[in-house]
Amino acid sequence: MAATSTADADFEPVKTSPKRSSPHRITLVICILASITIIALAIGLGIGLNRRHTSNNVPDQAEETPATNQTSPTLRNRSSKIWQPTPGTTWQIELQDPLANPNLNVSVYDIDLFNNTAATVSTLHAQNKKVICYFSAGSYEDWSPDHDRFDKNTIGNPLKDWPGEWWLDTNSQNVKKIMSDRLDLAVQKGCDGVDPDNVDAYDNDNGLNLNVSDAVAYVSFLAMEARARNLSIGLKNAGTILPQIEPLMQWTVNEQCVEYDECELFGSFIEHGKPVFHIEYPESAPSISKQDVDKYCNPKAFSTVLKKMNLDEWVYECAES
Repeated sequence: MAATSTADADFEPVKTSPKRSSPHRITLVICILASITIIALAIGLGIGLNRRHTSNNVPDQAEETPATNQTSPTLRNRSSKIWQPTPGTTWQIELQDPLANPNLNVSVYDIDLFNNTAATVSTLHAQNKKVICYFSAGSYEDWSPDHDRFDKNTIGNPLKDWPGEWWLDTNSQNVKKIMSDRLDLAVQKGCDGVDPDNVDAYDNDNGLNLNVSDAVAYVSFLAMEARARNLSIGLKNAGTILPQIEPLMQWTVNEQCVEYDECELFGSFIEHGKPVFHIEYPESAPSISKQDVDKYCNPKAFSTVLKKMNLDEWVYECAES
């Protein structure tokens, strides 16, 4: 709709007597009319431009919507407050299969993004539990539903001891686009946060010359993308980059800091009111001895669980010991 100028609405043509018209008077009237017309056009143009930039941003957002999704993160109906758990929050992590038992007496579930449905997330929410959705952000998995979207030149060396996985070039725009789409999927399924794994390629023979600076840049990118979607995010292992990255994270998921004597690295999360979701893998699991409990269920401030390496349903909760 064209803008309407109040100047046009209030203007009344100058009434002149035909008998007393003069060239000077006619010129004056024409100048006044021209001036008012110019002002009206300027006001209308200003209103139009202002509407384009402030009143309706949907067309611009639609252009940025990932090809695999139909709703931009900024248009989703989600709470504007990002979930921030506290130290000591109880949890369970189950990644091997679709969630088998949603009824544990814990506050948080960490489940696989692809293996579980939105209905599963809703079931957990109905019990006032928060849901973290896991995906590998730094490795190519030949079984993932979107594995055919990765460019071949982004795939590096295989992950040691993990068949079917290879390191990814996390500097690649192709990889970043796919991970952004995975974050969109987390939003669609109702996840409260995400657990992006394998961001420590610098500490492994990745075959892509990825270093610490690359990891800092990539995890910062993931944090920014998660925040844009109101998703909470945690750092997975990668203690070397913790000083630069911890301010961007809402928690950390750590594996085997007792086993590798590096739990002190993650103490800053506790100091800043953020939990350390901690996993240890006793060789005797699922048979747990008092010696196992004494060894692994420390430090007490961490949210520690004992698991089998395949991260199936079985769990020993140190909080109950």
